[in-house]
Amino acid sequence: MKKNIIVIGSGFGGLATASRLLSSGHNVTVVEKRDKPGGRAYVYEKNGFKFDGGPTVITAPFMFDDIFTAAGKSRSDYIKFVPCNPFYRIFDHNGDKFDYNGDPSFTLKEIEKRNPKDKEGYEAFIKTTKAIFDKGFVELADKPFLKFTDMLKVAPDLIKLQSYKTVYKYVSQFIEDDFLRRCFSFHPLLVGGNPFDTTSIYAMIHYLEREWGVHYAMGGTGAIVDAMVRLIEEQGGTIRLNSEVDEILIKNGKSTGVRLKDGEVLASDIVVANSDVAFTYKNLIAKRHRKKYTDRKIERTKYSMSLFVIYFGTKKRYLDSGLAHHNIILGERYKGLLKDIFHKKELADDFSLYLHMPTITDPSLAPEGHEGFYVLSPVPHLDSGTDWNEMAPKYRDAIMNFLEENYLPGLQENLVAEHYIDPLHFQDTLNSFKGSAFSVEPILTQSAWFRPHNRSEDVRDLYFVGAGTHPGAGLPGVLSSAKIAENLIGKA
Repeated sequence: MKKNIIVIGSGFGGLATASRLLSSGHNVTVVEKRDKPGGRAYVYEKNGFKFDGGPTVITAPFMFDDIFTAAGKSRSDYIKFVPCNPFYRIFDHNGDKFDYNGDPSFTLKEIEKRNPKDKEGYEAFIKTTKAIFDKGFVELADKPFLKFTDMLKVAPDLIKLQSYKTVYKYVSQFIEDDFLRRCFSFHPLLVGGNPFDTTSIYAMIHYLEREWGVHYAMGGTGAIVDAMVRLIEEQGGTIRLNSEVDEILIKNGKSTGVRLKDGEVLASDIVVANSDVAFTYKNLIAKRHRKKYTDRKIERTKYSMSLFVIYFGTKKRYLDSGLAHHNIILGERYKGLLKDIFHKKELADDFSLYLHMPTITDPSLAPEGHEGFYVLSPVPHLDSGTDWNEMAPKYRDAIMNFLEENYLPGLQENLVAEHYIDPLHFQDTLNSFKGSAFSVEPILTQSAWFRPHNRSEDVRDLYFVGAGTHPGAGLPGVLSSAKIAENLIGKA
């Protein structure tokens, strides 16, 4: 039967679900709180610069292809992906760099420069991550874990793959050099996890990148949002902006639609929430309808770290700075810093950074002769008690001074555009519980069946997509959640 479906939120999970459900023959309306679609992939435009608000690393591009193909279209007619080489340039605290890409011989040469003894270990590591990838991504990423028996079925395989080990510990079995261990274990940070806590299943991200490459969307990630919005509208779907949901309406235990903040009621047969899972249960569903997801359960769940992100543009180009498109700058303290962020919930004086320089690939994001950047620092979520109204300008200065002294000479005198976001933005604008940047933390006891389910256990005809549900954060994860929701809802 053809269903009327409301999707709350226009992040990649919501947009992918909307298009998939339209391809399956349903009527779909997406309601978005903000003035532009994209969720965390919101685009900031300032002084002629375009800054991607959120995800910048495109892996598994075929997952976007699948969405367009299902709608009878070709993704390449809407958006162009180009490969990044190297995938990342990773700097140690001395400024020495390590590049890696999809060419095994290139990566081995880079390892040789650092520690020749680790070449053999790296090759063994890659072999084992293929098995993890085949199980964790190919086989399980788009399967819903709705029953505990679903978990029991895969438990023997997960044990065999050493999923009880952390990513860092898993990598350390093969790699001796501590900096290289960091280079091959940082990936959980891209999806909100601590490499010292996150299950080794996430070591598959390294293999996933090797398999399909790291790509950039010309025009920025925001261009993918625009392409998907165009696709949805061509399919007959509706996207309503400036339409914040106040409550998910429930009758006899079943979702019947939503009421917006302005009082308007939109009726539906099914609601799909791309909004933050914890926020949705706590703020959009009345307590009387929540048997499992009580306030206590929501509070006791562990959430990912938050982020401090500065978007900035310069009137000078930095093509000879030694930077690549994607740069990771690792501080001297690594384990201690992550302990401060994830365990102690303390804002440290030092930091590790991800520095994005998209104009090296795509000058169209900045006025001619200018350079566009974004720099991201993982910080604790709001349980840290940090007063970000007071701290944000100081933290901004510390990061910008560090970049000027070490990577971007003359940075501050050449700044012509700047904007930053902090954990308060994640809480107040993105409605993310505790200001977490990636929702539920990806530890083993919060993965698969233990993660909030794609189909609500408290409310019938309510589904979840996005970072906080199975399989987790990151573009492949949220796009997989859209596929799960489509399969659970079924065709018209």
